[in-house]
Amino acid sequence: MPAQLSALALAALLVLPVAVTAADSNLVVSDAYVRLMPPGTTTSLAFMSISNRSGSDRRLLQAASPVARTVELHTHIDDHGVMRMRQVAAIDIPAGGRAELRSGGYHVMLIGLRQPLQEGERVPLTLRFDDGSTQKLEVPVRRPQPALAAEPPAAPGKH
Repeated sequence: MPAQLSALALAALLVLPVAVTAADSNLVVSDAYVRLMPPGTTTSLAFMSISNRSGSDRRLLQAASPVARTVELHTHIDDHGVMRMRQVAAIDIPAGGRAELRSGGYHVMLIGLRQPLQEGERVPLTLRFDDGSTQKLEVPVRRPQPALAAEPPAAPGKH
């Protein structure tokens, strides 16, 4: 019975959302995941929210993972009506605020995957910040979440 409880407790921990705080840091990483990509794709993306509980602005400078040959910080830009991804040197995390790494905005790009990623797998990801601190994460691989459908417009003149 105790072994079954231990296995159940371990399983419960694996499905909890990822939230990591370095012991001496005011930066909290939450809702981190790596996007499951179609077979044969050699790149993927990591998304997350990074909250800054300090009174000083902070910057994410670098990410690293052994699952990819190259790991870069990226954003999307509008290049004359065409959305393009571009590498950035850093991602700002305002004092008392947060940086959202989401689809269509900032993200971590995993380039040259060493092997296909599987849904549910946990990917090691290390984040390095401007003060020299690092946070080591184990980020789950999951399917992209469908966008929420927009609400239908209200009937004219009837409120």
